[in-house]
Amino acid sequence: MNIWQDTYPLIVSCARGLAPLTATELMRLGYEIVDSTENTVVVRGGMRDMMTLNLQLRTAHRVLVPLLRTTCGNLRYLYNDVYSIDWENLIDADGYFMVNSVVRNETVRDTRMPSLTTKDAIVDRIRDKCGGRPDSGRESYGAAVFVYWMNDELIIYLDTTGEPLSKRGYRKIPGVAPMQETLAAGCVLATGWDAASPFVVPMCGSGTPAIEAALYALNRAPGSFKSHFGFMAIKGYRQMIPGEKAGTSVRPRFGATPEQIWKEKVAVAREQERREDLPPIIATDVSEDVVETAHLNAIAAGVSEYITFGTCDFAATRLPPPPGVIFMNPPYGERMAAGGIAAEPPLDSAADDADAPAAEPSPGEPLDALYSRIGDFLKQKGAGYTGCVFTGNMELSRRVGLRSARRITFYNGPIECRLVVFDLYEGEASCTPSP
Repeated sequence: MNIWQDTYPLIVSCARGLAPLTATELMRLGYEIVDSTENTVVVRGGMRDMMTLNLQLRTAHRVLVPLLRTTCGNLRYLYNDVYSIDWENLIDADGYFMVNSVVRNETVRDTRMPSLTTKDAIVDRIRDKCGGRPDSGRESYGAAVFVYWMNDELIIYLDTTGEPLSKRGYRKIPGVAPMQETLAAGCVLATGWDAASPFVVPMCGSGTPAIEAALYALNRAPGSFKSHFGFMAIKGYRQMIPGEKAGTSVRPRFGATPEQIWKEKVAVAREQERREDLPPIIATDVSEDVVETAHLNAIAAGVSEYITFGTCDFAATRLPPPPGVIFMNPPYGERMAAGGIAAEPPLDSAADDADAPAAEPSPGEPLDALYSRIGDFLKQKGAGYTGCVFTGNMELSRRVGLRSARRITFYNGPIECRLVVFDLYEGEASCTPSP
């Protein structure tokens, strides 16, 4: 396979619960869905498509290209299977690569061994074919390989993303229990927000939902933050491909490198950003330090001028005239630890969930009283808005005391959560949310 000239399946991985939103994103970009699971969506394409997905997708973690699918019983067979792939055509002999893996096989006692075995096989193959050997490690500046080994099923992927798309790069100060960027983007999309009316985030924390809302309103490609993708270290990235059209429509040129094509894609994406008539986006928190952290993250994301920050109790947040969306992500409490655990490991590395929030309630106000006050705030001040509460505690969600219009399941790391959506009407009666 020639990754720069052929077409192939593109496996887009995401967190559990986000696959329907990822599929919607792909269809809006013009792709036909070939297959999907609870945490992957598959389309078909080539180099330009692979670049587009890495640049544009808001809810995905990785864009993977399958190199080998087979059955594998133990580490010795894993080595042989990995060695059989023509790595010399993918990774430079003096290059660098990393390996991530998700493994559940009864013969593996040390979960580090599949990645180490894969590294050894790749290095040995390239050394035998080219006479030199690439370096490998945990740094993300080179090429990337992903191993999915579940029971006897083995799939070796070329990871065109490298460091996950969830790590945008703007969250310089994470704060306490931050929401992962892709999850926040998924929540923004799931609210049904039209990117024209107000988006209000009381209890804003480190600011991720408000920042993702601003990026969505701006039509800013989330991949434009990243300085390196795994595909940039694939052999041939800076070599001319005859017949590839690049340049402008006025002065096209035939013959371009993948690097030139990528830079032009980024430039076009920036030209397509929305710059006028942006909706109000409001983020508040009771802590001045927390608001300052959110503001600094918004500056790093280049969206601070589009978000109005304020320090106040959430119930004192001033709302613009409706309609609009109120998004709240209150603490879950220790019951978070009882949230659902994935029955199968996701098609991604465990490190991607490393910044899932700790199961700790915020000090001070009891959580049942807090959720009751959230319900009062939505009922008394949010008439005409869509109210959205993201929580990993279903018991506490009932304390809001409003009937939900929708309850959408997401996973925050291993924690089963719900985005509970309320249509807020004038004179809304208090009642228990529907199951």
